[in-house]
Amino acid sequence: MSSRYDRQLILPEIGSEGQRKLAAAKVLIVGVGGLGSPLAAYLSAAGVGTVGLADDDVVSVSNLQRQVLYDESQAGKPKVLCAKRRLEALNSGVNVVAHHTRLTADNARELISRYDIVADGTDNFAVRYAISDACEALGRPYVYGAIGGLDGQVAVLCKGNATYRTLYPDEEGTLSMPHPGKAVAGVTPAVVGSVEAGQVMQLICGYGEPLIDRLWTVDLRTMQSFIIDI
Repeated sequence: MSSRYDRQLILPEIGSEGQRKLAAAKVLIVGVGGLGSPLAAYLSAAGVGTVGLADDDVVSVSNLQRQVLYDESQAGKPKVLCAKRRLEALNSGVNVVAHHTRLTADNARELISRYDIVADGTDNFAVRYAISDACEALGRPYVYGAIGGLDGQVAVLCKGNATYRTLYPDEEGTLSMPHPGKAVAGVTPAVVGSVEAGQVMQLICGYGEPLIDRLWTVDLRTMQSFIIDI
């Protein structure tokens, strides 16, 4: 087993057995932007065997304040292809699969069926409903994350009783809400995406108490955080 994992192999929560589980796991990250950047980087670095990336967007300079997988030379290029190259350079032992497409209700089941866990890097209500519905139907855990400004939240859905529809039962009303806005500090997705990555690792390795049917929230202005049953 590669010495690159020595620091996590000595953790009793992971060890050799956990590392083998990570290597065998297949995780789909939907959206490779602010949340998807730390998600993809830390899961690849940890040795998750297959990391899928689904996104139809291209890199722009305005992304770089928070989307740290990319650099200025990549402006205008597909995010999933740039991210794939970066992650393969970080860990050549990981199989990075680029899906240059937008996940929708029409393709969600087919795409998600290839993976064990889905992690949320989106900022779109409709896409989250599609992820949740497909994960519920297929029996796949959905690690949900959302950010805005200096606030963030994470939950593990479709593993216990709660789904995205538990959080937002009125789909029509939710989809008609105005966009919450683009204001965000770069550190917010860094924190929240890292927590999501930690939840994925807990689910794969089977340690600790993942946020199943629970919503974790954080306010980075005050560093107050809460865990709420859902």
